[in-house]
Amino acid sequence: MLSKALELSEIPGGPPHSKQSLRLWLRLLTCTSVIEKRVRNRLRAEFHTTLPRFDVLAALEHSREGLTMGELSRQLMVSNGNVTGIVARLEKEGLLTRRAAPNDRRTHFVQLTDKGLGEFSAMAAVHETWIDEIFAEMDDEKISALMDLLDSLKTSLSVQGEQS
Repeated sequence: MLSKALELSEIPGGPPHSKQSLRLWLRLLTCTSVIEKRVRNRLRAEFHTTLPRFDVLAALEHSREGLTMGELSRQLMVSNGNVTGIVARLEKEGLLTRRAAPNDRRTHFVQLTDKGLGEFSAMAAVHETWIDEIFAEMDDEKISALMDLLDSLKTSLSVQGEQS
């Protein structure tokens, strides 16, 4: 894969649409960073929490039966070490429970408590209004068109991932 990139970069002017591709990547990165910063700031200001804590609670809310620490790490695409500290603090606050698997004491299941579900539900409802506000300038047609384009990009990335 790297050799293909090198071959294309040796062509005068670079690979086809390389400048456009680079601009697209930077635009996606900028938009993502702006949205993430707004959400982080509002979570901190209104709920005294962080985006990683919110993400852990969201993942557990979607899997009510609970997840292993490894599953949680994979879903959030972070290391086990990153998740361990967050889970420990959320457990101490009574928002989730952690229990060893009966057949493997090294594996731990994490699950929301009723308190955790209640707090997350309140945050999630407000979070949804923030996202609506962020995208308020885009009508349904533009949002649908952008979703279709991003689906195409995701498919392309999946195919490329299978090849490498």
